Amino acid sequence: MGAGAGLLRINPDFFISPAAAQAGKTLVFLSAENITGNWDPTAHTTLSQGNIQGFTMGYLTRTPMRVEKPDEVIYELATSLKLLEPTKLEIKLRPGVKFHDGKDFKAEDVKATFEYGSRPDRPAQWYPGPTETLTITTPDDYTVIVDTAKGGYPAHLFMFLAAYLPIMSATDIAGGPKGPLSQRLNGTGPFKFVEQRGNDTVMAANPNYFLGAPKIASISFNFVGDSTTRMLSLMNGQASIVERLEPEQVATLAGNSKIAINKVVSVENKYLWFRCSKPPFDNPLVRQAACHAIDREQILEVLGDAGYPSSNFVSPVKFAYLDLPNYPAYDPKKCQELLAKAGFPGGKGLPPLEYLTSTGFYPKTKEYGEVITAMLQEQGFPVTLSVLEIAAWNERLYDRPGGGPGHMVDCGWSTGSPEPDLVLRTHFHSSSKRITGLVDPDVDATLDKERSAASLDERKKILQSETMPLLADKVPALSLFTSVMIHAMDKSLTGMFIYPDGSMDGSKGVFA
Repeated sequence: MGAGAGLLRINPDFFISPAAAQAGKTLVFLSAENITGNWDPTAHTTLSQGNIQGFTMGYLTRTPMRVEKPDEVIYELATSLKLLEPTKLEIKLRPGVKFHDGKDFKAEDVKATFEYGSRPDRPAQWYPGPTETLTITTPDDYTVIVDTAKGGYPAHLFMFLAAYLPIMSATDIAGGPKGPLSQRLNGTGPFKFVEQRGNDTVMAANPNYFLGAPKIASISFNFVGDSTTRMLSLMNGQASIVERLEPEQVATLAGNSKIAINKVVSVENKYLWFRCSKPPFDNPLVRQAACHAIDREQILEVLGDAGYPSSNFVSPVKFAYLDLPNYPAYDPKKCQELLAKAGFPGGKGLPPLEYLTSTGFYPKTKEYGEVITAMLQEQGFPVTLSVLEIAAWNERLYDRPGGGPGHMVDCGWSTGSPEPDLVLRTHFHSSSKRITGLVDPDVDATLDKERSAASLDERKKILQSETMPLLADKVPALSLFTSVMIHAMDKSLTGMFIYPDGSMDGSKGVFA
């Protein structure tokens, strides 16, 4: 990457402007994932861009989602959320807030964000139902009423989603998916999007941030796919924060007096997704057999600090989590019984199977992928492991007509809200066939039932007693563990709050 005019070179990969360098120290964040190049928040499901949105965009509420305090809510752009009726939610907004382009933040922006993000053509569809199921009104500039009566589902779903949705400008949304939304981020957050230069996203402090101007002058957010390079860059002072540390790297850095380690049980579960859209995993018996072939305790031993045990399809910090009694456990005898019942005794007759995983982003994917492959092979599954670079793996991730590439895919899913449907409905309802391609009327029915519950208590009961146990029987994917987000940072950098989805609040960050 060559240095452009007016840029200060601080090493071969990271750049800041002279003005930013004079104003204060730049925070250099090394990301383990590349970006898509489309900045529209509804156009991607990329965690790295979600992290950048955490710096630049505003949210109605925030939910720290700690295991010990899962229900905590912090109001940001909203000042209150109130259910007027089961299908009617009132949102009161904070006055005096401006977008980075100078536009006043008003109710019209929340309305436009909700309506745009619920369109079925948006790749990162955020909402319980499409736009036509919503009636959103704005009685005044700082009040929004969300009415879901037409959709037949409760408005309380938006109380969870409020903590996940980056609020966009109504003016930007009016420009459409190929307009300003795709070209840059324009939020109300503590840092402004400045420009994208190759793998480097440049942000600068927003002096007019409504909670106070940040102390950090600028942020350089860089994609560095190799975990060793990220760690060495932190150790030699070229980086301020690095993410996705390998367990042995945590041990290496633990004794370094200049570096701090942050660990948090995340909203992300890691899954072995089955291609349910094609043989042999269109047969739930074969999926069940594969799950009983896998000893998840051995995977956790490989992961060390990077994994947290869980037995459900959502993280323990999500609404309605419980350890499912019928979650498939390691049982070779049961595996063989199911294979025989499916017509593949000892695995005979199964086609060659490809297991796709990535390297450089998630910790230990290659290592535990090899363990899983060996376990499956031992039970008669003719599996080959394909370890791909991030970009190649991303290209093969989603299902396609006739079945996506490979037969099993290792991938995590992280959403910054307590809402479980951002995983369950997104992946297992036939209206949203992301990775598995699952089409199952029983699963559709239970997901529709829990979503339509009149109260949160009723919904929790349905999720725990019906929906989640059914998924554990159908196993369109096997959730292997919950990720522990591990960041290492320059010890002189304090005040950064890291959410369980890996995004950060840098508004109070400061270099000592």
